Amino acid sequence: MIRRLPPTAVLAAAALAVAPSPGRGQDADHAFVLDHVAAEQELHAATAMDIWNLAEVGYQEMESSGLLQERLREAGFRVETGVAGIPTAFVAEWGEGGPVIGILAEFDALPGITQEAVPERSPRDDVAAGHACGHHLFGAGSVAAARATKAWLESTGTPGRIRLYGTPAEEGGAGKVYMVREGLFADVDAVLHWHADSRNNASPRTSLSNKSAKFRFRGISAHAAAYPERGRSALDGVEAMNMMVNMMREHIPQESRIHYVITSGGSAPNVIPDFAEVYYYVRHPDASMVAELFERVVAAAEGAALGTGVDVDYEVIHGLYSLLPNDALQEVMYANLLEVGGVEYTPEERAFAEIIQRSFEGTPPAIESAADIEEYGFLSGGGSTDVGDVSWVVPTGGLRAATWVPGTASHSWQAVAAGGTTIGAKGMVVAAKTLALTAVDLFRNPATIDAARAERAERVGPDYVYTPLLGDRPPPLDYRAGAGN
Repeated sequence: MIRRLPPTAVLAAAALAVAPSPGRGQDADHAFVLDHVAAEQELHAATAMDIWNLAEVGYQEMESSGLLQERLREAGFRVETGVAGIPTAFVAEWGEGGPVIGILAEFDALPGITQEAVPERSPRDDVAAGHACGHHLFGAGSVAAARATKAWLESTGTPGRIRLYGTPAEEGGAGKVYMVREGLFADVDAVLHWHADSRNNASPRTSLSNKSAKFRFRGISAHAAAYPERGRSALDGVEAMNMMVNMMREHIPQESRIHYVITSGGSAPNVIPDFAEVYYYVRHPDASMVAELFERVVAAAEGAALGTGVDVDYEVIHGLYSLLPNDALQEVMYANLLEVGGVEYTPEERAFAEIIQRSFEGTPPAIESAADIEEYGFLSGGGSTDVGDVSWVVPTGGLRAATWVPGTASHSWQAVAAGGTTIGAKGMVVAAKTLALTAVDLFRNPATIDAARAERAERVGPDYVYTPLLGDRPPPLDYRAGAGN
């Protein structure tokens, strides 16, 4: 369970917003990395757009991963590929001695949602997936930040290592969990990350723990009209399971979330299906409650199989911890996001945004809000991310940048559309600059790392031992097979 700490340092962060320290705008180290990101922004925007066009799904991101590795190798990073038994996962590092600062980079697309980079609904027919969560920008922006930080370390002779983690299959594949389980974060002092969004925010936040599985029912096929007594419907098993889980919802903690989709239910009404599959997600803020609820879902599956005369087994696909907040890192991130500022639209971008917003339900936020930085304060999210597992083993801080038109929902065609334009690229640059400034500040101020480490230890408690929710299963490299290009 997350230990809530009073946000004692929020006032300090707010004070920075009101009265910046003298000469902060003339900080030579900050100016160096800001100029470096700005000088390379066209390169990284082009990389992001290449990944947007590829739209490769989890564990199949061979070209997308390769593009990011190429950007790092050409900057002098040492790159190790295929880590944690995952062909598209990699670790790139530059530097010697000193603290180790990690930056996360994602690059997988979502299956089943495609869109041209236009402000009205226009699906693409050349791909079966789309970057509806902005991971193409996440990956390229993190690489931009790593390259800028490396250049600063090299130019100043500062001891330290900047390490970028190429993390595949965030969307349901839990790529980072396998990297954590493999011990790839064991020597890291702090980890930084970011995410695409429709707003700019660097507040501490948490998320929902999550465990998923595919439940596979097997029965006996027969002609549904001529020989129904000879058949046993696997689909009956799925439907009975779903009914029992839906009845269970009345008797679970209100913070819980359970979702499912039937991925296979038979091919013809006159053939009793001998195979059916349903894919479940179980969520709750507390990982231990997720484990408890998941076992109840398993029991429902077993009862459904018994009652319908079929067999059932299941495969755990992923398991994620909630995101563990860290004020010590977030304060630094917030101050740097204030320094960088948000996204200003050109007249053409504004016209694009106005058309996008016409497709929203209700009244959207002002387009000008893309330039705003939201106030600092604790946030509780409804989604899940495998960054959570990283945050429970090493202090982790992040931000959100306005890569989408204000009011855009993630996992939407509107997110895909804006992410394929200069609107997305501008938000990516905001994130890259903020990450690079934060990395520089951590290298310059080891006391901040010490504070972040102490805060993580207090939140998890003295007896905490990390145990992955997904157990010892190997990475599900085929979980998206057939879902994308």
